[in-house]
Amino acid sequence: MTVSCVFCSSDGGEVLWRDELCRIVLAREEHHPLLLRVIHARHVREMSDLPAAERARLMERVFAAELALRELLAPEKLNLASLGNVVPHVHWHVVPRWKDDAHFPSPIWSAPERPSRSLVVDEPLRARLRERLATLLSSA
Repeated sequence: MTVSCVFCSSDGGEVLWRDELCRIVLAREEHHPLLLRVIHARHVREMSDLPAAERARLMERVFAAELALRELLAPEKLNLASLGNVVPHVHWHVVPRWKDDAHFPSPIWSAPERPSRSLVVDEPLRARLRERLATLLSSA
């Protein structure tokens, strides 16, 4: 564990699902409150540092997060990103996008082009996300 790594010292968001490999969290980014992060449990810098089977299992969880957001929110597009420039710990961003979100069509890390879309992330929605992730990943 790296002490200075935020994903080693905290969950990195509200945990919606977890197993021994990773956790899926609701990141609650200012302009994108429904952004999910899939965070590897161990401190690993690069996907290629993981054994092939572990990479495949991690991507199954990324795709489950994408599918859960698609089914529950019906966004116009979903972005998947694994950068790690700021936090060099393997994690994926799963970002639902709408044409009227603050950054569309640019990446979410660019300057906002309009006010943030008003999205209510209430407990019933979080519960539906937890339930759908659990169902999708029950055999993973």
